[in-house]
Amino acid sequence: MSPRWCLRSLRLLVFAVFSAAASNWLYLAKLSSVGSISEEETCEKLKGLIQRQVQLCKRNLEVMDSVRRGAQLAIEECQYQFRNRRWNCSTLDSLPVFGKVVTQGTREAAFVYAISSAGVAFAVTRACSSGELEKCGCDRTVHGVSPQGFQWSGCSDNIAYGVAFSQSFVDVRERSKGASSSRALMNLHNNEAGRKVGHALKEKFDGATEVEPRRVGSSRALVPRNAQFKPHTDEDLVYLEPSPDFCEQDVRSGVLGTRGRTCNKTSKAIDGCELLCCGRGFHTAQVELAERCSCKFHWCCFVKCRQCQRLVELHTCR
Repeated sequence: MSPRWCLRSLRLLVFAVFSAAASNWLYLAKLSSVGSISEEETCEKLKGLIQRQVQLCKRNLEVMDSVRRGAQLAIEECQYQFRNRRWNCSTLDSLPVFGKVVTQGTREAAFVYAISSAGVAFAVTRACSSGELEKCGCDRTVHGVSPQGFQWSGCSDNIAYGVAFSQSFVDVRERSKGASSSRALMNLHNNEAGRKVGHALKEKFDGATEVEPRRVGSSRALVPRNAQFKPHTDEDLVYLEPSPDFCEQDVRSGVLGTRGRTCNKTSKAIDGCELLCCGRGFHTAQVELAERCSCKFHWCCFVKCRQCQRLVELHTCR
């Protein structure tokens, strides 16, 4: 075994551990059953936080429930957006929450980092505007004058505070280790992209740019791997490695595969049985579905329905 191969293997191992740990704070989403994060001692017990995040937690106790809600929103949105794809944002009850998929520099990892960052910014912003947080309130800078001469002002979402806290909490691991590694650069870029275009991330996922690190002046930067592609913008997602096909279970890579997944027999899209099942075929079964029917409105004021049963065909991947 050559020294060069050993060094490369060590680098890959460190890279994988660092990349996975950078998103470990998402484990906060699994803590919905515990009480409010209102005491400094609780911060020490929160699974998945690095020490600097623990310190941020202690200094910003009132914000931490919003951070937890942001993590939950990120996972829920990810699972909704990818519900019909081979990789469907499945989570684990261990670290990292999304499995080893986030340890690779793929477009899936790019989406996870972006949606997580957006989730925290959104949740903190809403908490500010609703008066839940003493450190911030709504944005009073939005005002104007109507055509009739009336002055008006509103209580708009305090986006600036939400974004700033997301940057300080979510980005802390990459910034504490230095942003010189290609994966740290990728994570920071996608974090910021998520905060800017959280509502359009699914479209950004499909159009993500494959990049590679290059020396630009005295610093390292990410540039398109294919010189024919136009440079990515601050709002685009970027990735370093092509994705696996996610067809077969691969425990080592954290891929669950698509066996047993429900597919759409008539669809030609990715949710169709041909693509989702990766050409392996599918099983068809008759299942009884319970649903509300014959609903009637009664004065006043409720709706009463019957419970009906009907047989439907269910298709699952072999």
